[in-house]
Order: sequence, then structure tokens, then C-alpha cells
Amino acid sequence: MKPGYRIFCYGVATCLLMAVFSLYSRPDFLVIIANQIWSCF
Repeated sequence: MKPGYRIFCYGVATCLLMAVFSLYSRPDFLVIIANQIWSCF
């Protein structure tokens, strides 16, 4: 694997993890998502 591609992949993975963490830090968002998932059943 090329070094530039590996750095790019690490950058994308870091951005995704930061986005998920920012969503989990807002409890109201989690409640909305849980209600939407629960309404499917």
C-alpha cells in the first residue's frame, strides 16, 4: 500500500470516529434515533 493512501485512510477513519463521537455526545439525538428505529418494529 502506498504511504499517501494509508495516511488518507487513517484520516478518513479519524474523521468518521470524531463524527460518531460528536453524535453520541448529544443525548437528544440518540433518543430520536432510538425512537425511529423502534417505530420500525
